[in-house]
Amino acid sequence: MSTFLRPLSYRYPWLYAAISYLAALGVGGERRFHALPLAGLTLTAEQTWLDLCCGGGQATYYLAQTPAQIIGLDASPVALERARKRVPEAEFAQGLAENLPFGDGQFDGVHTSVALHEMTASQLEQILREIYRVLKPGGYLVLIDLHKPHNWLFWPPLALFMALFETETAWRLINTDLLAELASLGFSQCQKTLHSGGSLQTIQARR
Repeated sequence: MSTFLRPLSYRYPWLYAAISYLAALGVGGERRFHALPLAGLTLTAEQTWLDLCCGGGQATYYLAQTPAQIIGLDASPVALERARKRVPEAEFAQGLAENLPFGDGQFDGVHTSVALHEMTASQLEQILREIYRVLKPGGYLVLIDLHKPHNWLFWPPLALFMALFETETAWRLINTDLLAELASLGFSQCQKTLHSGGSLQTIQARR
């Protein structure tokens, strides 16, 4: 069940931006937050990357500063309108993450930022299958999302945030072993790094 603040954060972009800004402070600010999933990778002009569930283009903006061609996808036409204004140099498409409107092996990389925790278990499995399908052999999946803290000091702010803005799917995700799920679908070189006392995870995996 959704909290009343969740739809408000979608309706008012300034509220979502404020939430994102505060969440990023724990890792050194928004630029560093969006750089974390790409740590150690070099995006080139020959590559095409998909920013999955791009929303209003917050992460797309940083991805578009690399030489790669960036395509953002989201289900919301309102969010995509904001994204196009924010990142005019990127391309955008409307569609569902669990039924991607792209061909097999189309992307060198797929990026997603704090979106998977909004999905049900069945949606998440189908989304990961779709990501695997649209990646080229050797292509990367990179993501950042919520995680169960290993430092107890980070439990209160995470629990408060989830109580105010998230649903039961977020609680399910922090108890999910994403590395195991990715490996079961055929991904390799699956690596996880924890940040902010374990309350955030970044994952890199290859098709």
